[in-house]
Amino acid sequence: MKLRIAWIGRTRSAPIQSLTAEYLKRLSRYAGCDAAELPAEAALLKMVERSSVRTQPVLVLLDARGKQLTSEEIANFLDYHLAHDTQELLFAVGPADGWSDETRARAKHVLSFGKVTLPHELARVVLLEQLYRGFTILKGHPYHGGH
Repeated sequence: MKLRIAWIGRTRSAPIQSLTAEYLKRLSRYAGCDAAELPAEAALLKMVERSSVRTQPVLVLLDARGKQLTSEEIANFLDYHLAHDTQELLFAVGPADGWSDETRARAKHVLSFGKVTLPHELARVVLLEQLYRGFTILKGHPYHGGH
């Protein structure tokens, strides 16, 4: 399974860039992964349509109105997709004003990190950390138990 993380907007913060790179590196131990910085929401929809995998990627949006999952539930979500041979999970962190109804309708899943509002750059790092934590839960790695 391949993980693709996409976000709308440029990243100017060196610490955010560093954390993003660190968690992408950690994730690469468990699954192929890459990241994409997109200029607009339309570019995400084009990415879905032009994916190089046989089937369209499973689009997972991060949105305040989405379903909240625990770290263990995120691990179960990843495990489900591994077991069902999902080729690509595409996680997307949206623009500051949220996703359009059209994009939300195209998503297979909409997830939330709770009722708080996070800057989209920080939400990306939280997403990457939670994906990494999910894989460590599945592999029985002590990372999760050490918090």
